[in-house]
Amino acid sequence: MPIIYHVTSASEWKQAQEQGAYEAPSLKTEGFIHCSETDQVAGVLERYFAGRNDLVKLHVNTDKLTSRYVQEWSNSVEDTFPHIYGPINLDAVEKVETI
Repeated sequence: MPIIYHVTSASEWKQAQEQGAYEAPSLKTEGFIHCSETDQVAGVLERYFAGRNDLVKLHVNTDKLTSRYVQEWSNSVEDTFPHIYGPINLDAVEKVETI
């Protein structure tokens, strides 16, 4: 059961629960949802979420995803990151951790 992670705000996660699926803003602007492996989360928090205190980390089971999941290269940090090409179905989220 490969787990990947997605950081979002508590309010965006609450909205996803009301709608029945999670869609990050990047899904509309870039065509996919950015995710991270365990060792990448700290860097993502530092680069994109510094100073925020309203965040949650979604633990996403890739075996349960109904949308396509792909590992892709990121030139900006020279590393491969998981991307989800579609909404995250709620039953794929096995844990929500406040950070």
